[in-house]
Formats: sequence, C-alpha cells, structure tokens
Amino acid sequence: MTLDDLLADGAPPIVAILRGLTPQEAPAVGAALIDAGLRIIEVPLNSPSPLDSIAALQRQFGEEALIGGGTVLSVEAAEGLHGAGGRIMVTPNTDPAVIARGAALGLELMPGFMTPSEAFAAVRAGARRIKLFPAARLGASYVKAVKEVLPRDVGLWAVGGTGAYSIGEWLSAGCEGIGVGGALYRPGDSAAQAGEKARELVAAWKAAKGEFR
Repeated sequence: MTLDDLLADGAPPIVAILRGLTPQEAPAVGAALIDAGLRIIEVPLNSPSPLDSIAALQRQFGEEALIGGGTVLSVEAAEGLHGAGGRIMVTPNTDPAVIARGAALGLELMPGFMTPSEAFAAVRAGARRIKLFPAARLGASYVKAVKEVLPRDVGLWAVGGTGAYSIGEWLSAGCEGIGVGGALYRPGDSAAQAGEKARELVAAWKAAKGEFR
C-alpha cells in the first residue's frame, strides 16, 4: 500500500503528527485515529523511543495505514526508520543525501522545504511530494506562487500551524494535503482526545472537499 493507493481510495490527505507519543500510548492513539478516518501516521524521531512506537503501530495497523517517522535528519535515522518498519519518511528540511537514502530504501518521501531552491533540490534527490514548513508563516499565497514553477506531478503539503480551521484554505491554494501536529495531538493527550480532534479534522476535510469539487 502506497500513499497514492490510500489517496485514490479516498483517505483524507492528512498526516497525523504524533510528536511526544510514547510506545505505551501508541496502540490506543493509533486505533483512535484510524477509527476517526486518518490513515497516515507520523511519529517524529525526537519523541520518546520513536522507533519502538513506529514498530508497534506498523505491527498493529500497517495493513490499513501508512506508518512512518518525521524529523528524520540523517542517513542513519532514515535507515533506523526503515529497520523499524516505517514506510513514510518526513523531514523538516532539504538534505539531498537523506532524501536519496530514503528513496533507495523504498520509503515514501515527504521532505520539508521553505524556498523554491530547496523544493527543486528535494525533487532532484527523488521526492515526489514535498512539505512546506513552516506553512502558516508563509501562507496560502506562497503555496500558489511556488506551485507556478513546480513540476505538475509534485504534490505540495502544508505543515506547521495547520488544522481543521485552515485545511480548506490550503486545499484551495493547491496543496495535495496537510500535516497536523499540535492541533491534533500533544504529549499526554488521551486516545479519546486525539480521536475527537481527528474526527473534527476529517469533517473539515470533507466539507472543504465538497467546496472544491
């Protein structure tokens, strides 16, 4: 199952960013998100024992969701993510060596960029999807400007200051999807809290999707 497959099947184009998740919390939080309709889950590598959380989520939900890691900053981290069973690699920056290693390992790639130069460097290194970070600082008008020059087959995702309140704005600007962190999950949140926020996100996406058909 790839990200293309998930989106083609109608999954919300929303990456659930679970920064601070612990391995003990991972199964319950993962179940709550999937029950709410989310199918793309990222555990940032600056969380407690992140590879254990990723492995646990992959074992339990790997057949129905795309599980991976974020804040991947080195080739070694990319290899660790792959070893834990992660299938999507998200970075906050543009490091061609890390992107190329992720591509060689067969990981789905979503490297972060801020400038057009970084965007094109990420594409040259093998990325088909890139994330604008921090998106809220730059705004939807920036997305529109960058998309004017990007190849048409490159998907742009907005991450950083995004949530249910803004998903329609990002989709309208031409984003393929968004990643949501603090507006969805904060360390210590219960599975029930995460599930409720996830349902709000999915409802907002459905409303926005209706607007842009």
